[in-house]
Amino acid sequence: MKFRSFKPTPTPLALALLSLCAGAWAQSEAPVTVAAAAAEAEPVSSQVSVTGTREKARLAETPASVGVIRERDIRLTAPAHPQQLLGQVPGVAIAVTNGEGHSTAIRQPFTTGPLYLYLEDGIPTRATGFFNHNALYEVDIPDAAGVEVVRGPNTALYGSDAIGGTVNVLTRPPAMDPGVSATGELGSFGWRRLLLEGNTPTGGDAALRAGANLTHSGGWRDGTAYDRQSVSLRWDAGTAGGTQFKTILGATRIDQQTGANSPLTHGDYLNDPTKNNMAIAFRKVDALRLSTQAEHESGGALFTLTPYLRHNAMELNGSFNLSSDPRIEATRVTSLGLLAKWRQDFGGPMRPRLIAGLDLDHSRGSHAEDSLNLTKAGFGADTAYTGYTLGSRIYDYDVRIHGASPYVHGEISPTSALRLSAGLRYDAMRYRMSNNLGAATTAAGTRLYAQTPAASVDYTHLSPKLGATYALAPNASLYASYNHGFRAPSEGQLFRAGSATAAGDAQAKARSALGLQPIKASQFELGLRGDAGGWGYDVAAYELVKRDDLVSQRDLATNVTTTVNAGKTRHRGIELGLHKGFAAGWRLDTALSYARHTYVDWVSSGGDFSGKEMESAPRVMANTRLTWAPRDGSTVQLEWVRLGSYWLEASNSPVYGKYPGHNVFNLRVRQSLPGGVTLFGRVMNLADKRHADSAGVISNTPVFSPALPRTFVAGVEAAW
Repeated sequence: MKFRSFKPTPTPLALALLSLCAGAWAQSEAPVTVAAAAAEAEPVSSQVSVTGTREKARLAETPASVGVIRERDIRLTAPAHPQQLLGQVPGVAIAVTNGEGHSTAIRQPFTTGPLYLYLEDGIPTRATGFFNHNALYEVDIPDAAGVEVVRGPNTALYGSDAIGGTVNVLTRPPAMDPGVSATGELGSFGWRRLLLEGNTPTGGDAALRAGANLTHSGGWRDGTAYDRQSVSLRWDAGTAGGTQFKTILGATRIDQQTGANSPLTHGDYLNDPTKNNMAIAFRKVDALRLSTQAEHESGGALFTLTPYLRHNAMELNGSFNLSSDPRIEATRVTSLGLLAKWRQDFGGPMRPRLIAGLDLDHSRGSHAEDSLNLTKAGFGADTAYTGYTLGSRIYDYDVRIHGASPYVHGEISPTSALRLSAGLRYDAMRYRMSNNLGAATTAAGTRLYAQTPAASVDYTHLSPKLGATYALAPNASLYASYNHGFRAPSEGQLFRAGSATAAGDAQAKARSALGLQPIKASQFELGLRGDAGGWGYDVAAYELVKRDDLVSQRDLATNVTTTVNAGKTRHRGIELGLHKGFAAGWRLDTALSYARHTYVDWVSSGGDFSGKEMESAPRVMANTRLTWAPRDGSTVQLEWVRLGSYWLEASNSPVYGKYPGHNVFNLRVRQSLPGGVTLFGRVMNLADKRHADSAGVISNTPVFSPALPRTFVAGVEAAW
């Protein structure tokens, strides 16, 4: 398969800024010592995390695969999309759908399914039951102090959805010294971004930080423009009695064309990649998060209370619905919650620690859908959707979800080298739905949708975990763990069963959906992390088995296709992170993974795929960065992103074959100048390699969603 080049015209100002950045770098003569360069390679044995146990802890004593991305790496990367940052963690890959939309692969194939939990400072960004696979665009990652990724199930601490992984975005604390900074970027395809930051003391030991992110992209494909406005506030304060307060306010508004990348047939993918067959699609998002954490430490005890308010709203014309169930849907949910936690360190040679907590969440949401009458041309995979008019209202209901989840986590050291941990969480959730439509069925053309007047569904689940770490040496530790996870069905899976052509069949689907049960996952993991010969390393091997997965099956007696808990998959892999600082300011970082994702028991309406390798599941994922800091304030980084081949569909048919995978190179340059000014630039897809963000099969035809061609971005950062 031959991939041709697509050559964009770079923005003249972006090229000028890149040239200026390179010139300033070349003229700088400030020396940098070998010791300073080596210090950039932080020893693994000294790293800490706040996500693995919901408490600040050394990774050497954390029996979990935790990837940590520091603030300095975020600043250098300056991600325009989460894809450009999270791949720095072994076993993690993000694919672009459009704008900042994404699908995720963490110990799972690339999927938009609700298998991941997204947090901001430990607080879920969305309510259970209202999952959004694009949830990372609701938080301001370029403004973050760090990102931590726990790979595999983490339900015993965080609850539902934490199956494939948990992503925790850490907010940046305010500085006591007053100051203001601004970062402006310009780039190819109408890209522009303005990042603002301000810090000020507010009396005593309190300080306030404010940030803003204003982003626009014209989109490199037809009808893919994107706008984002985010603001954030964080106020930290302490009392004379030792209680510390942290208040966070974050708000984001997104308006983007095209709900997901428009896939193209192979010919258009090679020769007409800007073509968009689904330009009528759109997504509009509003997100608001407000929380206050009160923390008081007394002796070996730490008490934490975090009440929060959260609001999410979205209006969506999803491109993925156009061919089968075209509709515009509007969802909104408002949550009130409380995270209460007590940690007690008892002291003594065995260093026992106990963490106990209770998570409470009350969410009220609504879900409304209007069918669409489409105007289209072409057929099959070449169908172009050119317009629509609103049809009838097919769903309109309200949902209340109540959750109460106590948990306990304990640690003890029988010997100085051995650290044991165990945890248990009990989740109790109640869904209450009331329908605002009186009819038993609603219709959109020949499609009929059953309406349940009211419904109530309860779930309870117990999630255990066990772990151990063993210090092989002061700078090397071994860990082993067992983790169980689950994911409760979403409100849409329960109360929006989909359409049929007969009223009785539609009602059967609606009744069947109310019986869905949680998906369950179990993982065994063995890992080794440490430092040797100047290299930092972190290696993990795992087996994750997912049971009771949701499968679409056709009843042979009634011919009705319903969704049931009948699937089982197995995910095995090994992940490796390496880094080393060298003399003369060189540094190497690499994140590698090899995995097999297999259908163990999977009989669906599409066929029996048991024993087949899962589609959209590359075995190889890699991210390697070579960074050179020849002098203080000067940084050049070359990044190599490798994604292996994967099957296009579940039967592994040679007729459709595989996506061949790709290699992409990115270049970043950053140069500090006197007076608090920094110039920077980046070239994404340096070799202008044609590659796909996703690939699959539509209407028995292989299709590909083309990824970003060579793209230039340059900017200036100034601080006062």
